[in-house]
Amino acid sequence: MTDAPLILASSSSSRRTMLEAAGVPFTVVAPDVDEELMKDVLAGSGADAGVVADALAEAKAIAVSERHKHTLVLAADQVLRCGERIFSKALDETEAAATLRALRGAEHELISAAVIARDGAPLWRRSESAWLRMRDFSDQFLQEYLTAELPDILGSVGCYRIEGRGAQLFSEVKGDQFCIRGLPLIPVLDALRHFGALAS
Repeated sequence: MTDAPLILASSSSSRRTMLEAAGVPFTVVAPDVDEELMKDVLAGSGADAGVVADALAEAKAIAVSERHKHTLVLAADQVLRCGERIFSKALDETEAAATLRALRGAEHELISAAVIARDGAPLWRRSESAWLRMRDFSDQFLQEYLTAELPDILGSVGCYRIEGRGAQLFSEVKGDQFCIRGLPLIPVLDALRHFGALAS
């Protein structure tokens, strides 16, 4: 049990920043979930990107809530789909460059799913999507971008931070900025008020 009314089951600095900026009291507990294995199994079984994002968020929320009884646990996951391909986070500069080349000149979908759980059971869930089109940037721009942004962008499935230099990658963006950053924040805040974790 924690002193705060909410546990964030995520190691994402972007999600922490959004909740802190919104004035939400919380503590962080990293979930012990093999996300990449789960993603591979789900995608391999034919699950679409939305199902994958929701299942990963639920697995993380339940894993932490089982260890911290009587406490609300918020978990989230983000999946990037371009065409029929579901992307994973890049591990190094080579993989980051390959991801950005694959997305260059194309539209992709970002799905951000959030689940709130207590005592090992999900209480609430929400998924939102955003669509982003990367411009056909030059190889020179790509290298300059990677030099400036690594290693921070390795924590993002699309290898960009839309709130920073990553905005230069795009020609069109359709969707909520919070969703793009990895959390459907406004619905989450509403749910936290409903569950008494925030003042109404």
